[in-house]
Amino acid sequence: MSLFTAKNFINVILPLPLQRLFTYSITEAEVDFLQKGMRVAVPFGKSKIYTALVHEIHQQAPQEYEAKPIHQILDDKPIVNEIQLEHWTWVANYYMCSLGDVYRAALPSAFLLESETIVLKNPSFTDESLLTDTEFLVFEALHHQSQLSVLEISGILSKKNILPLLKSMLAKEAVVLKEEIYEQYKPKLVKYIRLAEQYKGGAALNELLQSVARAKKQHQALMTYFSLEGQTKKPIKAKDLEEKAAVSNAVLKGLVDKEILEFYHIQVDRISFKQAEGKLKSLNEFQEKAFQEIKTSFETKAVTLLHGITSSGKTEVYSKLIQVQLELKKQVLFLVPEIALTTQLIQRLQEVFGGKIAVFHSKYSMNERVEVWNNVLNNKEKAQIVLGARSSVFLPFSNLGLVIVDEEHESSYKQFDPSPRYHARDAAILLSHHHKARTLLGSATPSLETYFNATNNKYGHVSLNKRFGEVQLPEMELVDVKEKHRKKRMTGHFSDRLLKEITTAIEHKEQVILFQNRRGFSPVVECETCAVAPQCPNCDVSLTYHKYRKELRCHYCNYRQAMPLKCGACGSEKLTTIGFGTEQIELELKELFPEVNVGRMDLDTTRGKYGYQKIIGAFQAHEIDILVGTQMLSKGLDFGNVTLVGVLNADTMLNFPDFRAHERTYQMLVQVAGRSGRSKKRGKVIIQTFNPYHQILQQVSTNSYLEMYKEQLADRWQFHYPPYYRVLKITLKHRDLLRLEEASEWLGQSLGNAFTDNVLGPTAPSVSRVRNLYIKHIIVKIPPKQNLAATKKHIEKIKSTFVAIGAFRSVRLGIDVDSY
Repeated sequence: MSLFTAKNFINVILPLPLQRLFTYSITEAEVDFLQKGMRVAVPFGKSKIYTALVHEIHQQAPQEYEAKPIHQILDDKPIVNEIQLEHWTWVANYYMCSLGDVYRAALPSAFLLESETIVLKNPSFTDESLLTDTEFLVFEALHHQSQLSVLEISGILSKKNILPLLKSMLAKEAVVLKEEIYEQYKPKLVKYIRLAEQYKGGAALNELLQSVARAKKQHQALMTYFSLEGQTKKPIKAKDLEEKAAVSNAVLKGLVDKEILEFYHIQVDRISFKQAEGKLKSLNEFQEKAFQEIKTSFETKAVTLLHGITSSGKTEVYSKLIQVQLELKKQVLFLVPEIALTTQLIQRLQEVFGGKIAVFHSKYSMNERVEVWNNVLNNKEKAQIVLGARSSVFLPFSNLGLVIVDEEHESSYKQFDPSPRYHARDAAILLSHHHKARTLLGSATPSLETYFNATNNKYGHVSLNKRFGEVQLPEMELVDVKEKHRKKRMTGHFSDRLLKEITTAIEHKEQVILFQNRRGFSPVVECETCAVAPQCPNCDVSLTYHKYRKELRCHYCNYRQAMPLKCGACGSEKLTTIGFGTEQIELELKELFPEVNVGRMDLDTTRGKYGYQKIIGAFQAHEIDILVGTQMLSKGLDFGNVTLVGVLNADTMLNFPDFRAHERTYQMLVQVAGRSGRSKKRGKVIIQTFNPYHQILQQVSTNSYLEMYKEQLADRWQFHYPPYYRVLKITLKHRDLLRLEEASEWLGQSLGNAFTDNVLGPTAPSVSRVRNLYIKHIIVKIPPKQNLAATKKHIEKIKSTFVAIGAFRSVRLGIDVDSY
């Protein structure tokens, strides 16, 4: 028998971009209590305390360092389950990031407790003459407040760097420091009121009423309480009793003080949906056929593509599939690309599924997201269907049956910065694989990769080619803006053809959507004398003019300045605007149609929590006749009275320096066009362009997805791009351009030696400086037969060597796998 008892340890995930787990020691009692997936507070570094996640419990001591004991246990049961951890590990490995990055991205920030240094006065310190004037100010402040945070002291002294001052005070033993952890989530509690136990008998009740007979208000409150209790048979809220009895809170408090009534609290969710009021809509023959084909496909294929044209009624098919899963007591994840879409989807799904829906996206508050997390974790009835944006793939599902990825082609599903740079569609497919569930990808314009997988029999493939209600696809018309300018038939940015159609639609009390994929009034303000345009001081990009606020704004770093009255270079007062955005279109429309209600939907008008709902609600209620917007408008919104869609400039998207520019333009234009004529009357789409004979625009006008697919696929094969080759993008950033160039050349050379012709770069992107950081890109293409895991391993080795070089250590390096 050993003289020493084995020590116990845990491996934890820290919310830091570190490529490893860390080991801490735990006691025998903690071993029995702790479980994988619980949170523990652990010390890290000299003074920081982080919220770590238990990954493994074992008895193997670390060899490189002595394990510190944990600070405290923060949960009484795991908040992350085994399947989640398995999924997170896949995300970290596939997207070449740390498990800590995934952990930080996955958990609502309220779960990641903040560590803040607290400064306290040392009671044994008496010699104030040792302190400088500034130190005395801090010491004096600690007389009035028992403790101060570093941030509060910084505010008192109006100084940013106060650490040297605190160091000096610590050396003089005038203050002591304490690390405190704050639990950020605060549950919402509703105050209820009930009768004290001793008055629940008949005799005691009469005695009670006599005792308050003289206090009229208290008597009134009690009689109302008994009346409410008799009517509802439910717990009574203190606020409801105040309102019904017409008494103040002080009256109720008086009854509580007399120990007649007592207050108690019940925890409630901040957001909950009403119970279902409607039934599932019956499917038409085409929808029913698609539904049956999907069910058959799911028997042999884990992933199925539903390729349904715009307004074919895909949501009804989704609803029927959700119903099947709910009958099996399974959870459903419904992913949408844009928060704007959740507004309409909630309304449509709520009618059928009501209180079983939970919504999860970034516009929800921290506390609301915690509540959704807990409801999903506990598999509650109110979270059987989770409707959410891309981060929903990280929720703690335990019994997932189906994942629906609506508008699967959307680039919004891709996370670019910060790490993990995952694609929600691909992560969702792996999530359903871990749960042995099924995935349905829905789109009118599938991404090339998905359609390629479907045609190669990797995914199931179901088509829905008829619009709901036998409505025809909209009539497409390409308008040559160059020709209209030559013939002087343009009014501002509107051709005579578009204006005529807008006028006709308004006369028939129909609604119009106008699409311009650029916000603001004008992207460039230029001096007519010297042609200089104001630039952002932090980024290599010109400032966008926003007329409503009379300011110039950078859309990369949000830098702002007032609109100048004269040119900063030559002093000329002749300033002109070049190009146009949604704000300019809105103002032009108000001048052309003064009697018409014009609305705008872009990032500027939807910043608030309910920004989307207000605009979409107003448009549905016909309070807005013409809605101008950016790409937000293109994503699955359903407005029955829209008969005309106008695209003001189709060329900007086509000329974007990206191998997916043509595919994206086709998808965007077809999706925008799909908002038109969705009920009875056939819609019309007018696309203004300087190049009406471009093959993509021709394919949009004839709705030839297959033609576009084959053409783009041939280009991708020729130039070695997905779906044939994998693309991995390495981004380097630094404030010093020379340092960056030296580092990127070294990295490019090292990668070139390993992967020869499949390395492109280093090159500077079109916007080569953002937030004062210069940027360089290196693209690595991975051929079809090259082992992906071995390639990544080799890149990681090169990265480790790169980071080890002292001169390059300050260069920020980010790896983006499948960077499209």
